Amino acid sequence: MTPINIQQKFTKFSKNWHPHQIAIVDDMQVILAKLKGEFVWHSHEHEDELFQVVKGTLYMQFRDKTEIVKAGELIVVPKGVEHNPCTKDDEEVHVLLFEKLSTAHTGNVKHEKTQTHYPKI
Repeated sequence: MTPINIQQKFTKFSKNWHPHQIAIVDDMQVILAKLKGEFVWHSHEHEDELFQVVKGTLYMQFRDKTEIVKAGELIVVPKGVEHNPCTKDDEEVHVLLFEKLSTAHTGNVKHEKTQTHYPKI
């Protein structure tokens, strides 16, 4: 039960698209990630996913539109909705994610960016 300094936690890793767990709340986890470029189209059949942008601009692509999420804003991707987060102009974007412990990184999609273990920092 101590405060977590989010900015300090971001200094503990550099790899893009590799989530790091900073807290657990019941059956939910709080994750930090650095994003750069394009990810992979995927969905989560049974879990919603919350992205809060801490630094930069996130482009959340959906099949029918793209939502622009700026620092200080968040977006919730409902379960079952196919999405592809990305950044533009070689910008590294820092995000905080809130999702169930059971959420698979790339849903049912297996990709070279898929992570199965989120280090605790």
